[in-house]
Amino acid sequence: MREILADVDSWRIQGEAIALATVVRTKGSTPRPAGAKMAVTASGKVSGSVSGGCLESAIFEEAQGVLSTRSPKLVHYGITDEMAFEVGLSCGGEVDVFIEPLTW
Repeated sequence: MREILADVDSWRIQGEAIALATVVRTKGSTPRPAGAKMAVTASGKVSGSVSGGCLESAIFEEAQGVLSTRSPKLVHYGITDEMAFEVGLSCGGEVDVFIEPLTW
């Protein structure tokens, strides 16, 4: 959270709506551990990473939905190591990400 805290604080002061995505479970080979965080604003700003680039665009879209509905969401992504190699990713594994709107 420390790596995104300054951005989140700045966006909060600016009145941005913010969603926070947190890796809550991993299984197998994953680029980021449980606890990794990514913040997304309704206006499209992003800070942090939950997967080192593999899932960020999907998480961004899910976060926009969370900001629209104001309802948190748990999403699951999984891919085998073989499938990951075929599509050019560095690893397979499974990851669960909890996405929630930040409230003050």
